Amino acid sequence: MTSVLSMVPKPFLAFWNARMVAELAVDSLDFVAQMAARDRAGAVDYLKGAATRYTRARARVGSDAHDLFERLLRGERVDRVGPDLEPYKRHFLEFLEVVRPELVHAEDVCWNDEVGYAGSFDAILRVRIRPDGTLGPDGVEQLLIVDWKTSKDTYPEVALQLSAYRHAERIIHADGTEEPMPVVYGAAVLHITDQGWEFKPVRSGTDVFAVFRQLRQVFDWDRTASKTVIGRALAASADRMVTGTQRRAQ
Repeated sequence: MTSVLSMVPKPFLAFWNARMVAELAVDSLDFVAQMAARDRAGAVDYLKGAATRYTRARARVGSDAHDLFERLLRGERVDRVGPDLEPYKRHFLEFLEVVRPELVHAEDVCWNDEVGYAGSFDAILRVRIRPDGTLGPDGVEQLLIVDWKTSKDTYPEVALQLSAYRHAERIIHADGTEEPMPVVYGAAVLHITDQGWEFKPVRSGTDVFAVFRQLRQVFDWDRTASKTVIGRALAASADRMVTGTQRRAQ
């Protein structure tokens, strides 16, 4: 699923990457200048790796937070966590207290043979939902497929992700057993950071899933079909001209 979702265009990433490099250069001018004087190539690598280092650091926090959330959701008592995770622990416990979800599945693999994809979802929860869509103890019990996000913000791509989970055909458990994907009421994302948390509904119906199916076709094109559409040359020049510019470059 991650590979399919990577087919979504992300033009903003180029600007974000450039900003990360620029901010690092401005914030560490003296250090970069000293490094460049000794090792120009090393200084270039240091600057161009700014976005990658940030992404890896955030991924580690996200992975640790997901592990913590699963433990807390399963009722495990977690007494101590590192200072980076402490606010996430506090906010997730508050989410559990306010929403009072019942765990149905967590960190299982969903599979769709027809479309051809698999992915690991965060949780399927049973919550009480009122007719107006709000949560409350007087609501009707419904299943939601839920994803945890620890990123700076939530992005529309999560709808494609959750729709793919929701429309999977079966669940494969850690012990290898399987069961049909249950019918869920809808989808939601828990956006949780060190600053707070929000539990947001996410559209995941057939219209959103249709877009995911199109991305699956784009994935096939990118990985397979695109490599077969241009054939061998039917004719070619006998000798290629080598210009003076090319000779000097060599």
